[in-house]
This record gives sequence, structure tokens and C-alpha cells, in this order.
Amino acid sequence: MIDQNIPLAARMRPQKLSEFVGQSHIVGKGKLLYRMIQTDRLSSVIFCGHPGTGKTTLAKIISNETSHLFRKLNAVSAGVSDIRAIADEAVVSLVNPSGRVVLFLDEIHRLNKNQQDVLLPYIEEGKIILIGATAENPYHSVNNALLSRSTVFRFEKLTDLDIEVIIKNALADKEKGLGDLDISMSPKAIRRLSELASGDARSALNALELAAMTTDKNEDGVILIDEEVVSECIRQRIVEYDRAGENHYDVASAFIKSMRNYMEPDAVLHYLARMIEAGEKPEFIARRIMICAAEDVGLANPAALQVAVAAAQAVEMVGWPESRIILAEAALMVACSPKSNAAYMGIDSALEDVRTMDIGEVPKNLLNEDYEGAIKGKESIPYKYSHDFPNSRAIQQYMPDKLKGRKYYIPKNSGSEAKIRARFAELFGADYFDK
Repeated sequence: MIDQNIPLAARMRPQKLSEFVGQSHIVGKGKLLYRMIQTDRLSSVIFCGHPGTGKTTLAKIISNETSHLFRKLNAVSAGVSDIRAIADEAVVSLVNPSGRVVLFLDEIHRLNKNQQDVLLPYIEEGKIILIGATAENPYHSVNNALLSRSTVFRFEKLTDLDIEVIIKNALADKEKGLGDLDISMSPKAIRRLSELASGDARSALNALELAAMTTDKNEDGVILIDEEVVSECIRQRIVEYDRAGENHYDVASAFIKSMRNYMEPDAVLHYLARMIEAGEKPEFIARRIMICAAEDVGLANPAALQVAVAAAQAVEMVGWPESRIILAEAALMVACSPKSNAAYMGIDSALEDVRTMDIGEVPKNLLNEDYEGAIKGKESIPYKYSHDFPNSRAIQQYMPDKLKGRKYYIPKNSGSEAKIRARFAELFGADYFDK
């Protein structure tokens, strides 16, 4: 008999692969992970993805279907001694004839380097088959040695239809779910709950249970759960952004890429709103706007960087909630500016040459005569003072001999930079950009 005091989300957790909902791209029939579980030939894996998408559930299914000893640790509380104790169990033939232990390590990203290093040889020796779970990007938080010995499976956010199936299963199941209660839930209410859950099955089931437990029966003895009740119980759509998790990088990346494109202000404001609503630090957002202003707008609109820097200074003094306006103004300035990455490409090309080429010495006419000439006795050539010539342009050698003719800055025909490009063409000829 299932203990009804256990939360609904825990009671409804699938016990076998056939009951699992979602993630068909990795556990659909014939897929690699499906075959590994069905044949009990699991190798070390890392499950990564949003909360409530089935990582822990699938690990429990594996525990039910594997012939190996199964152990679970949480990286928050696990120590080196815990890992070693589990590895020692693997070789006790009376307890574990297979000589291997399947270790489910939840929140694996929280293991420090020393703990990860301790785990590694046991995986190499085959004593431990690792199942690591994390809501973060493992490529940012798990060391390369562990990653190279594991297969990474990304768990996608559950679809609204997946969530609807899970909700209906819970309403119908009399043993583990709410089937013994006389609940009437309209299709619109089910759809609304699935939308508000944002792909998180646990949140959907928690809200469903709360609705069932706090809604009075009507005169017919029926618990009516409508859209209004659903909205009250889940409160609001879960903001898909975690400052410590993988989605943090996804949303920040989308924000930057939307600013980079010319005239995508609505997408910029959308991702900015997601970061603000999730409690992101304003200085983090301001830094991204400054970088984008320099890297992607550049001299096409030099004022964009000035506005971005001013915004970064302003949010330090103002704070939330008013900083939302300052950040929006700066982000929109970048988004709506003409774009040029010529400065960014130019400095990176110059750095590449400096790092990889024999670049030679500074031209003699540019030497510091007081220092180089007087102290080191190097021969020098008179320097032509730029302001003595028309337009402050003195014709003389500036690049080292080995880099003569090298071009790093190619201005684009965009915004203010178009004027610079026109001056280049006037000085060097229209074919300058083709050489």
C-alpha cells in the first residue's frame, strides 16, 4: 500500500521504462540509452538538463532493472570516504557477484576537483558505473577526464503534451495518484497547468496535489479544479533561468545574440526580462551590454559603448527595480545600432600575428630616440611629426618590415563607420578593400 503522506510527485514516479514519459530522443525504443537499460549493459553516463525532466526518475528505473549493486549519493553531502566505501563494496563477491556498482551521483557539478579525481580510477577500473545528474552544463562543471569516460545525455524540457499525459495519469491512478478522489478537471484547466509548469513534471504534480487538497467539494461531492484554481496553485510560470545553472548561459547567450543582430529589440527585451525576473545581478547584465557594444557595434555607432558604460555606472547607484529601465535603454541602443565587428576582428587578427609570427622590430623612424638612440646606440631615422603635414598624415613606415602591407582594420559600410570607409577609399583607392 502506497503511503498517501508521500508527495504526489514522488508517488507517481515511474518504476519501469515503459511508464516513463518524455525524452523519446534518448529513451525511445531503439535509442542508445534505451538499449543500454534494456540489456543491462550500462556504461558511465551523465544526465544533464532542466529540473523536473526525469533525470532522477530514470536513474531509479535503472536501479530497478540492473543486476548490479545500486547506490546513490548526493554530491552536496558526499565525501571522499563515501565514494571509496562504495567502491570497496564492488569487490565483495558475496554482496555483489558482478564486481561492479552503479553509482547515481546527484548534483555531480557540486563535486570538487579532489572528489572527482578520487572517483576517476574506480571508473577506469570498472568498479563503478557512474550515473551523474546535473541541472548545469557538465562541460562547465565536470572535469574533462570524467567527461571523456562518460556519455552525456541531455534531457530536454518536457512538452506541454508530455505534462498533460502525466497529469491525466495522476488523476486516473487509484493506487498512487488521485484516482480515489472525485475530481473533475476540465481540458482547459489541464492545458493551463501544463503550460504554467514550463516543462517541469514535478511542479505540475505539486500544483495538482495542492489544488486537490485545498479545493472544497461542491454540493455533488465533486472537487472542481478549473483554470483559476490552477493559476492560484502554481502562482506563475516558472522563469526558465537559473543563475547557477545551464539555463543561465542559454538565456545570456540568447540576449547577446539578439542584441548583435540588427533590429531585434523585442527579443532583446524578452531575454532581459527573463534575467531580471529571475533575480540576475544588474552588473552582470550591464557587462554583457558593454561587451556587445564594443564587439558588435563598434565604430558603426561609438555612442553605443558610451551609453552602455553610463548604464553600468548608473545601475551601481540605482539598483532594482529602476535599473530595469536603464538596462533596457542601453540594450535597445545596442540592438538598434548599425553593426560592425571590424574593431573586434582587427585586434584579434593583430594578436594572432603577434603570437604566431616573427614580427620583426619597430621601424627605426618610430624608435624612442632619447632611450634607444642614446643608451643602446641603435641607428635611427628621423621621425616625421604628423601634425606638420596636411590632415595630420605623414607618409612614412609604421608597420615592422615583416608585416608591411598587412591589414587588420577593414571598416564596414555601416553607420558612422561608413564615413571612415569612405575616407579609406579616398586615400588608398576603392580597390583597397579588395587587396
